[in-house]
Amino acid sequence: MLKKLQKLAYLSMVGWMLVSCSKESVTPDVSKDLGELNKVEDATATRDSNLAMGNPSGANTSYSNYLVSKTQYAMSYNSYRGTPNWVSWHLSSAWLGSAPRQDDFRADNSLPSSFYKVQSTDYTSSGFDRGHNCPSADRTGSTTDNSATFLMSNMIPQAPNNNQKTWANLENYCRTLVSQGNELYVVMGSYGTGGDGSNGYKTTLANGKVTVPNRIWKVIVVLPVGTNDAARVTTSTRIIAIDTPNSNSVSSSWGSYRTTVDAIEAKMGYNLLSNVSSSVQSVIEARVDNGPTQ
Repeated sequence: MLKKLQKLAYLSMVGWMLVSCSKESVTPDVSKDLGELNKVEDATATRDSNLAMGNPSGANTSYSNYLVSKTQYAMSYNSYRGTPNWVSWHLSSAWLGSAPRQDDFRADNSLPSSFYKVQSTDYTSSGFDRGHNCPSADRTGSTTDNSATFLMSNMIPQAPNNNQKTWANLENYCRTLVSQGNELYVVMGSYGTGGDGSNGYKTTLANGKVTVPNRIWKVIVVLPVGTNDAARVTTSTRIIAIDTPNSNSVSSSWGSYRTTVDAIEAKMGYNLLSNVSSSVQSVIEARVDNGPTQ
């Protein structure tokens, strides 16, 4: 009888230990998850260099490739076209705030005196919008930041539906990505001659001083908030590249115009992500984005 009781006690103890071990094995190890969460919480969005990914055209002091560096964005300005070749800017939550839209379209008098200063009225009744490159809503941290986006050097003649629908949808999506904990590097440009606005086809405005582009493109690098940004671009980094016609009959769905960075570079002769490792560039610049569009 005693032996039976001892055996029962032994089996009971072993069973208790097995149950205890079982419970321990399914208890989640939250330390790792908390560590990852803390990394996200510790990553503070900052205002970083607008040219962190590189100077796409090697812009300098040339009349057709003039480098303009403002606090809010950088650009290659083409005085012969009266528009930028490209505009590059960084976008994170550090750039966003509650400053209202200024709507103070005006000439950029910081350009060299020999350049024609495009006026806001040069677009009047043309059938084309004064289309921002760096958007007003990407620079709401202060009235000064927002006002800088309304300089005419930041504008192109853009078909109204392209500007107010296709481009607006993409710009809104970019800010959605920022709200999800990302920071972006964006380069926008245009090329070719002749677009289809609300008043029909035109090649130039302001007696030939402003060229109407035929195509409008944008490249977006999406990174989680962090530091040393160009070095953090990997072969798995999301790159969005689009190339749209400057036409009023354009689709409002920007996703249907996705292309590769390589294709845009071939048309422009640029190196858009020159500060990124060449081995990484060769992968990400050949890929067409297939991610979400809203």
